[in-house]
Amino acid sequence: MNKYLQLFRMGNVVMGIIGVTVASFMASGTGIADHWMNLLISALVVFMFICGGNALNDSIDAGIDKVAHPERPIPSGRMTVREARNVGIAMLAGSVAASLLTMDPVCIIIVAVAAALMVSYEMFLKQRGFVGNLTIAALTGMTFLMGGAAVSNAEGNAIVAVMAALVSVGREIAKDIEDMEGDEGRVTLPMKIGKKGAAAVASVFFVAGPALSIVPIVLHTYGPLYYLVAVADVMFIFCAYSVFSDPHKAQKTAKIAMFVALVAFILGVAVRRRPGQKPGRNPRLRNFSASVRSASDGITGTAAGRPTDRYWPETIH
Repeated sequence: MNKYLQLFRMGNVVMGIIGVTVASFMASGTGIADHWMNLLISALVVFMFICGGNALNDSIDAGIDKVAHPERPIPSGRMTVREARNVGIAMLAGSVAASLLTMDPVCIIIVAVAAALMVSYEMFLKQRGFVGNLTIAALTGMTFLMGGAAVSNAEGNAIVAVMAALVSVGREIAKDIEDMEGDEGRVTLPMKIGKKGAAAVASVFFVAGPALSIVPIVLHTYGPLYYLVAVADVMFIFCAYSVFSDPHKAQKTAKIAMFVALVAFILGVAVRRRPGQKPGRNPRLRNFSASVRSASDGITGTAAGRPTDRYWPETIH
């Protein structure tokens, strides 16, 4: 296999592009086709971001990969650590540069913050346990914000982004509990407060995520099929219970529950109660992005009534 394709882990790239496209559908519904050019550019941003993150990861974990993944480009001798690091930084910077094509401050902020978090995680935060857990969770949630911003509706995915981030924290802690005996070079939450204490913290996040699932119901954001999210909620509550005795089962169940919740959101968008309403477009959720865009218009002199179907995305492991 080509060393760059292996370095970038193209399977992850494809899944990332599919993920941001699904997030765009959740924020735009059947009108997603109107934003086809935006989707193409958001795919480019995600491609460069994931490639950069994986390349940087391999440059940092070169020593570990000698044993764990000897077939990868660096331990196999086909690439140097410096080359992988330079490629990673260049690709991450390229993802931010691509976001500038949007001329949309919401998009640029999301991608720039995500890139900064990725670099910080790989270089400093990964070894710091709980802070690293929070970073990965934030990046997970930002995928949904990027997808929404690509169709001018980042706020429409705000709830699902926060839900995904919260349960991701719980899952990351559960994984740390499971791997506690074999973890080296990291100071994880279970190491600091013990397995039971870490499990208690994880359970809080496993419950907090599904607790937010009631918000779209109150705001009438999605159609009736969204109520299937209750199945995912039950699974997450089970995770909050089982993480104390079986963290492996908890984190695996949480992964399945996240997929079930995603399906519920997609179905809730596909079959909406009010066909004329854009998914998630509720006045109480859009004030921030509207104010940011308005401020940007004042600076650039762009007309407030510009068309939303432009040739760039509106905002992203």
